[in-house]
Amino acid sequence: MSNPLTLYTDAHFISPYAMSAFVALEEKGVSFELSPVDLDRGAQREPGYVAQSLTGKVPMLVHGSFALTESSAITEYVDETFPGAALYPSAAPQRARVRQIQAWLRSDLMPIRQERSSENLFRRPPPLAPLSEAAQQAAAKLLAAADHLLPEGADALFGAWSIADFELAFMLNRLVLCGDPVPHRLANYADRQWHRPSVQRWVALPRSGL
Repeated sequence: MSNPLTLYTDAHFISPYAMSAFVALEEKGVSFELSPVDLDRGAQREPGYVAQSLTGKVPMLVHGSFALTESSAITEYVDETFPGAALYPSAAPQRARVRQIQAWLRSDLMPIRQERSSENLFRRPPPLAPLSEAAQQAAAKLLAAADHLLPEGADALFGAWSIADFELAFMLNRLVLCGDPVPHRLANYADRQWHRPSVQRWVALPRSGL
């Protein structure tokens, strides 16, 4: 490849944002190198990494001389740059809805993320305390939105799979895989997304220290 691709991720492979970028590249079927960054040791703050990434964050995609952080920016760049399966719907309203879902999942529902860590999706979770009142409220908000967005009997939000299906299902699986109550059709949807081949290739990555 004349412009090689490298995806920098967290070294434990538990970040949903790094996973989103990974899934996007896998869905496109492009070749790329995976480069783990040891966040525990602050490798993301090293001058060389910061100079390239601008923000000192993961994931970072490097395509030739171009470097990009922020996972939703990466998934859009991948979709627009490489041929193959579409990551976003072609219709403008649906593309905007996918962006809305991505932004919402990154900026809201903090109690769920705090009490149902993404680590739990990649190991057998220890006994967990019941969701706090704040997390229950966030879960109710998530489930109501997912129920509204997912058409009855559908396998995907917008007819064909999109990156929003992975991201919404990841948030749902924070509840499902920890044994919290989730309506049957939403739990089934989350399970189908979890077993998508591109997702399972990330799940299969070796992890240490978890």
